[in-house]
Amino acid sequence: MARKLKTYQTSLGFFDLAIAAPSMKAALEAWGADSNLFHQGAAKESEDPHVIAAAMKKPGIVLKRPVGSDGSFNEHAELPTDLGGGRRPTKAARKSKSHVPMKPSSPPVDRAAERKAALAYEREERRRADARAREEAARQKERERRQQAVDKAQAALDKAEQEHAKRAAVIQAEVEALEKRSQTEDARWNKEKERLEAALQRARG
Repeated sequence: MARKLKTYQTSLGFFDLAIAAPSMKAALEAWGADSNLFHQGAAKESEDPHVIAAAMKKPGIVLKRPVGSDGSFNEHAELPTDLGGGRRPTKAARKSKSHVPMKPSSPPVDRAAERKAALAYEREERRRADARAREEAARQKERERRQQAVDKAQAALDKAEQEHAKRAAVIQAEVEALEKRSQTEDARWNKEKERLEAALQRARG
């Protein structure tokens, strides 16, 4: 069953944000907040019928307006025009302003509209979940591609090292064989030299 939606507001960076969501947690996730803005007093459930109406038209979508303004919330908003000039309203001033009770200017939202908004929110959540799943699948595919490249490079290195070890072993065996032949030749020569020197001594006799 679709969950009933509420409208939440906060200010992040250059924008005031609003969203129709089933819970504070869902609103924080949609805003990408890394802390609980509600506990910090930086976010609240909206009681402004105009904000509620705008959010309910696009449930689950983060709506924006320039920070500190009284304009309407939209999916895309321009940056504030007074960034380099006049003082921005203080947080306390904005907070007190936003807490001024407003008389509802529209009739209560009917149950059919609430259900429609809740279903629209769930569709938007599924769309976001599908997008996240596609992004994760793409990241996983890229990780696998990189791992395959690493495995291939590592296999080539291992093969080259094994080939080098074989060649080095052959060369070492040849070196040892030559060393043995050299020692054998030295021993033969020493005996031959002694025999010839003895013959020479006898001849000089």
